[in-house]
Amino acid sequence: MAFEDIKAEIGLLLSRMQNAPEDLQELQIQLMEKLAELKAYGLPVPEDLQALEDALDAELRARPQA
Repeated sequence: MAFEDIKAEIGLLLSRMQNAPEDLQELQIQLMEKLAELKAYGLPVPEDLQALEDALDAELRARPQA
């Protein structure tokens, strides 16, 4: 998949995160998969997206498990 396609998919995921925060864990998984694709192709992961992934991970770990 081309770099621009992955960036576009990440943009869609970010939009969904803003509109549907109740699915945050599923969206985080999808974001992690897209960032892993970038890494697999040897492409750089934008710092802001890496910071977002780290912040989401910390937030999800802090939530009590149901």
